[in-house]
Amino acid sequence: MKKFKGFSVAGVVIGVVVVALIGFGAYKVIDGNNKATDYDKYDFYSVIEATRDNGNIADHVKGDPNAPVLIFEYADYQCPGCASVNPKVNKLVEELDGKLAIVYRSFLLSYHQNGTAAASAAEAAGLQGYWKQYADKLFAEQADWEYAAPSKRTELFNQYFEDVTNGEGDLDKFNKDIASEAVSKKISFDMGIGKRIDVAGTPAFFIDGQWINWSEEGSVTVNGKKIAWDKAQSGEDFMKLIKKIVAAKLEE
Repeated sequence: MKKFKGFSVAGVVIGVVVVALIGFGAYKVIDGNNKATDYDKYDFYSVIEATRDNGNIADHVKGDPNAPVLIFEYADYQCPGCASVNPKVNKLVEELDGKLAIVYRSFLLSYHQNGTAAASAAEAAGLQGYWKQYADKLFAEQADWEYAAPSKRTELFNQYFEDVTNGEGDLDKFNKDIASEAVSKKISFDMGIGKRIDVAGTPAFFIDGQWINWSEEGSVTVNGKKIAWDKAQSGEDFMKLIKKIVAAKLEE
C-alpha cells in the first residue's frame, strides 16, 4: 500500500511514533516494533480476536462485529481531529443499524504527551467492559486532560472511570491494569498493524485495504465501483462519503 503523508484534522505534521508512558507508576515505550509478533498470520482487515500477541484483548468494535461492512479506524485519544469525528462516527453506526461496524485501533502520535496514558486507561476500562463509554468520555473531555500533569491526569482518569461505571467499577483494578503487560501489548499490537499498513496520521480510516483519505482529493473502489471526491472533506461531508461507500459495498 502506498504510504501517505502524515496529517491530522488540526493540520499537524506527524513525527516518529515513539511515546513514553509516564505516570500511573509505569514507564513503558509503546512503538509497535515487537519483533516477537508474527503479524503475517493476521488479517488486518477483519476483527482480530484476543490472542497472546495482543495481550488477550480483542479488537474494539463500535456496532455489530458481524456487520456486512467493516471500516477500520486508527486514532489517538489526544488527537483533536479524532475527538471531533468521534460523535459523528457513533451517530453513523447507529443510523446504519447493523450494516456498518467501526473497528477501532490505537495509533499514538509522538507529540501527544498524554496519548499513551489515555490509551492505557481506555484499555484498562475495557477490561471491565467499559471501553466504548470510556473512549467516548476521553474524547469528550479531551481539553481537560490533554496537557494535564501526571497527578492531575490520574485524578481525571480515575474520575472518568467512576463516571462511566456509575461507581460500580473496580478502581484499584483499573489502576493496576493501566500499567499491566496486557494493556501495553494491546496498544503495541495495534500500532504494529498501523505501521505495517503505513498509517502516519490520525484519524485514519480504511476499507478493504484502502485508505479513505478525506484530507485531500482521493478515491476508493468497492464492489467494482469507484467512489471519488475532488477535495478535502469536512466532518459532515466525510460522514456522507462513508454512507456512499457503505451503500456501494452493500450492492449485490
